[in-house]
Amino acid sequence: MLRYLAGLAAIAGLLTSGQSHRGITTGIAVAAQPATLTGQLLVAREELRDPRFVRSVIYVVHHNATGAMGLIVNRPIAEASLSELLEQAGLDGVGVKGKIRVHFGGPVEPGQGFVLHTSDHKTDGTKIVKDGIAVTTRPEILRAMGAGIGPRKSLFALGYAGWAAGQLEAEIKAGAWEIVAADEALVFDENFETKWERAMARRTIHL
Repeated sequence: MLRYLAGLAAIAGLLTSGQSHRGITTGIAVAAQPATLTGQLLVAREELRDPRFVRSVIYVVHHNATGAMGLIVNRPIAEASLSELLEQAGLDGVGVKGKIRVHFGGPVEPGQGFVLHTSDHKTDGTKIVKDGIAVTTRPEILRAMGAGIGPRKSLFALGYAGWAAGQLEAEIKAGAWEIVAADEALVFDENFETKWERAMARRTIHL
């Protein structure tokens, strides 16, 4: 998996406010298991004041009875050279050109890299999530992107948001998150300043 322990990870680490625990603790137990939220968007409500998640839009990569994980898709933090990222991952970056925007994906493991992308490109380690969106953690995808043969659309993130069993359900019940439909147009849209507002306008799905 991608692990970048240099400056970019340090930038992402600053956004965790020194906290490495997952999600937001509410103390509310939820007995019934909801339908899976995999492939949906979690949109932080105005009441959610945790600085790590304020006005965040999170694409849920995985959700079941054991917990959930997702990637924040509206928090760009820097740009980086694809060749340098490959070299930091221990691969040859010679001949790879171009830069990539780096996002803060969440407060858990800020040195862990993920490429969220359209499913037209698949490689070892690619997981198809839902509706044409996939996630890859192997660094070879960066080489493909630098060579112009990668996915049509992509988003590179450091770190992720994670929840233990029942924790996300409790936060939703406590009013921390709205659940809205996801599609590639919104997930990969680069108008990050308005993504939260546009995602919030889709509030039609409830547990």
